[in-house]
Amino acid sequence: MMDYSHVLSSVVTGLKPSGIRRFFDLAAEMDDVISLGVGEPDFKTPYAIRRAGIESLEKGYTFYTANAGLMELRQEISTYLHRRFGVDYQPKTEILITVGGSEAIDGCIRALVEPGDEVLIPEPCFVCYDPLTRMAGGVPVAIPTKAENAFRLTADELRAAITPKTKLLILPYPNNPTGAVMRRRHLEEIAQVLRGTNIMVLSDEIYGELTYEEPHVSFASIEGMQERTILVSGFSKAYAMTGWRLGYAAGPAPIIQQMTKIHQFAIMSAPTTAQYAAVKALKPECDEEIERMAVEYNMRRGLIVDSLNRMGLSCFDPQGAFYVFPSIQSTGLSSEEFCERLLRSQKVAVVPGSAFGASGEGFVRISYSYSVDHLVEALKRIERFLQELKAQ
Repeated sequence: MMDYSHVLSSVVTGLKPSGIRRFFDLAAEMDDVISLGVGEPDFKTPYAIRRAGIESLEKGYTFYTANAGLMELRQEISTYLHRRFGVDYQPKTEILITVGGSEAIDGCIRALVEPGDEVLIPEPCFVCYDPLTRMAGGVPVAIPTKAENAFRLTADELRAAITPKTKLLILPYPNNPTGAVMRRRHLEEIAQVLRGTNIMVLSDEIYGELTYEEPHVSFASIEGMQERTILVSGFSKAYAMTGWRLGYAAGPAPIIQQMTKIHQFAIMSAPTTAQYAAVKALKPECDEEIERMAVEYNMRRGLIVDSLNRMGLSCFDPQGAFYVFPSIQSTGLSSEEFCERLLRSQKVAVVPGSAFGASGEGFVRISYSYSVDHLVEALKRIERFLQELKAQ
């Protein structure tokens, strides 16, 4: 009999599975569960975008594209990034089309990080940054962010975390799971710390179109930062295109060249049909679709924040993405205990904050990328659960 412990990579076996998945698996075993756990829009991909994908199939555009992606799409991304965020990239050499934003994150880390290099990761954060850093041989260094600072990375926190081994800062704003954003003045403070260093920045801006108080500011637009920034984004969130699996990276040509090499050997090219659909998505006439969905998310945001605060779950007011990150410390339960007991008692699935790093303990992530009816029923059940806890 094979002993697979001797053949499997110790790096991979040493990784913890996603803390999100355990609750989805539990929920899948139960009937009538309301899930507020998935970060996926409940909207269909807008019709014009779907139509463009269908038309590409009808025309027989079913072959590989260039490794870096359709030139037409790279040109459209370049135009879009200039139009919406005021940053300029050369389509031929500074943009790479990937299989979702996640592949762009992986490719960026692998292209930059060597064994022993430190990668600074503000937490709570998306679950992939730490394991991808470890798989590249890097050392993840968590920087806990705090609710009293609106879960923003501060210049002082960054400065204190930098060592001679620091290679990369991951800057994920608007943030998953907190919904925190970084305003221009905050980004300029971060930039001031980085000036004069060789530290690169992976700016994960996948939720950049989903901000509710002020327009998103790209870190690459801050003076002097574009040369050290790899901007990662995609189509899953703002365009409701999760299943199309399409993202991109924009950055300095020497880095995009190496990321393209990784992409070439690991993937070949992103899905052709999705690329043709994305060309349409980036046209100005589709901006209205983004705004329509953003307006709906904003309404849901108000509903869920007000409801949670009324129940006694102190809730930071998120200004981007489509998540809330309420504190559950008043219940005396850990994040995992709260989520498991809520699921078993009221059949509502949310995600423990600890799944997003140690600093997420004491919080839970709730997605409001669901219909109002769905949210209202889930909130009723959460309130019943809190009343049960008080009665014990």
